[in-house]
Amino acid sequence: MDTDTRATAPAAKPAQPTGMAGLGLLMTAVILGGIMPVMDSTIVSIGLHTLMDAFGTTASTIQWVTTSYLLALAVAVPVVGWAQLRFGSRRLWLFGLIAFISGSVLCSLAWGPGSLIAFRAIQGFAAGILMPLMQTMAVQQAKLRGIEELGGMVATLSLPIAAGPILGPVLGGLVLNWLSWHWLFLVNVPIGIAAIAVAIPAFRGEEPLPERRPGLDVVGLVSVSGGLALLLWGLTNIAREGGATHSDVVLPLIAGACLLAFFVWWPRTRDPQRTLVDVTLLRFRSVASASGTLFLCGAAMYAAQFLLPLYWQELRGQSVLRAALLLVPQGVGSLLSRTVAGRLSDRLGGRVVSLVGFLLTAATTLPFCFATATTSNLVLSGVLLLRGLAIGALLIPAMTVAYRDVDAASAAHASILTRMTQQVGTCVGTAVAAVVLESAVATHHLGGVAGFHWAFGAAVAISLLGAVVSLWLPGKIMASHDAADNGETLRQSAPGSDQTPTQ
Repeated sequence: MDTDTRATAPAAKPAQPTGMAGLGLLMTAVILGGIMPVMDSTIVSIGLHTLMDAFGTTASTIQWVTTSYLLALAVAVPVVGWAQLRFGSRRLWLFGLIAFISGSVLCSLAWGPGSLIAFRAIQGFAAGILMPLMQTMAVQQAKLRGIEELGGMVATLSLPIAAGPILGPVLGGLVLNWLSWHWLFLVNVPIGIAAIAVAIPAFRGEEPLPERRPGLDVVGLVSVSGGLALLLWGLTNIAREGGATHSDVVLPLIAGACLLAFFVWWPRTRDPQRTLVDVTLLRFRSVASASGTLFLCGAAMYAAQFLLPLYWQELRGQSVLRAALLLVPQGVGSLLSRTVAGRLSDRLGGRVVSLVGFLLTAATTLPFCFATATTSNLVLSGVLLLRGLAIGALLIPAMTVAYRDVDAASAAHASILTRMTQQVGTCVGTAVAAVVLESAVATHHLGGVAGFHWAFGAAVAISLLGAVVSLWLPGKIMASHDAADNGETLRQSAPGSDQTPTQ
C-alpha cells in the first residue's frame, strides 16, 4: 500500500532526498553569498569619514551612503516571497549575487557622492534579496526532507551574521590603512565570484514552479515596502540627528506607520496566495513570538554595537583599526557559541536558550555602565568575549522557532516577516542608544563617560525586555509533526476559520 502511494505521488517527490544529504553544497553557497551584504555594511560604516574626505562633502550627505543602502534593502525584502514563486529561488539567488557584485564594482567607480549613493542603493536592493532567501532555500529543502530539528542548520546559516561584524571592521581598517577607498567595495568581488561558482553546481537540476504564478501586488508593494522604508528612514535620522523631534524623523515615522497599517488592513493580505507578505502567519504563536523576539534581538545587539566603536574612539582615543581589533573578542565569542546554541535549541527548546541568552547579554553589557576611561582594555576584552558568547545564543532560537508551524511553501513568508522585524529592531536599538547618549549630554549635562553609562544602561534595559518577551516563545517540541500536516494546519487557520494556532 505504501508503494502504491509513492507511485501516485508527483514525479519530483520520489527523487527528493531525505535527511541532510545534499544540503552541504547548498548551505556553502548561501553562506558565501550571505556574508557579502553583512560584511559590506560594517566595512562601509568604518569608511564613512574617509569617503567624506575623498569626495569633499559633508557628513549629512555622506550619511546617505548608508541610508540609501538601508532603504533599498527595505524595499526589496517584502518582494522576495513573490519573486521566488515567480522566477524560482535559484534564479533569484543568482540574480541577487550578480546584482550585488555589479553594485560593488559601480560603487568603486563612483565619481561623486551622488553616484555613490545611487550605486549603494543597487547593493542594498540585492542585499534585500539575498538575506531572507539564504534561510528560505535551506529551510524549505530541510522541510521537504522531513527534518524537524532545524537549530543546528540555522546556526550554520547564521554564520554570516556572526562573521560579518567581525570581519567587516577589521577588513575595513586594513583596507583604509594600506589601500584606497575603492577597495571598500572591490573586496566583495572575489567573494561574490566564489559564491556564484559554488551556487551553480549546488542549484543544478530543474526547479518546479507553480503552474499559475502570482502577479505582483502593486498596492501591497507600495504600502509595505514604502512603509518599511519610511519607518527605517525616520529611525535612522534619530540616530544621525540625535533627537526624535525633528521633522525628518517624525514625518517619516508617521507616514511609514500609516502605510504599514494600511497594508495590514488591505483585504488582499488575508489571501496567502495573492499577498506580498502573508501576515496571517502571525496567527501562529511560533511566527509571532519569533518576530517579537528577533525585533528585540536586533535592538539589543545593535544598541551596544553602535556605542562600542564610539566608546573606544571618542572616550579612550583609539584609532579606527585598533577600535575594530578591540571588538574582535565579541565576534569570536559569538562564533564559538553559535553551534552550541543551535543544538541546545533542538534539545531544550528555543524559549530556554533565548531567555538565558538575553539575561547573559544584559549581564555582560552591564560592566560598561560602570567602566571608566582608564578601565583595563584586557578586562573589557574579556567582558566582550563573554558578551559575544551571549549574543551568539540570541538569534538562533528565535530563527529556528519561526519555522516550526509552517510548511515549506510558507517558509519564504516566515523569513520575510522575521527579517523585517529584526531589521526594524536594529534601527530602533541604534536610535534608542543615540537618543539616550545625546540626551545625557544635552539635557542632563552628562558628558564623557557618564553619557556612555546612561546609553549602555539603555542597552541593558532592552536586553531585559527581550528576556521577558522570549518567555512567549514555544517550548520544546514534544512530538514530531509531518510537514504536510503542518501545511494542512496552516490552511485550516486561514481567515474565516475559527481555529487559532497556538503552540
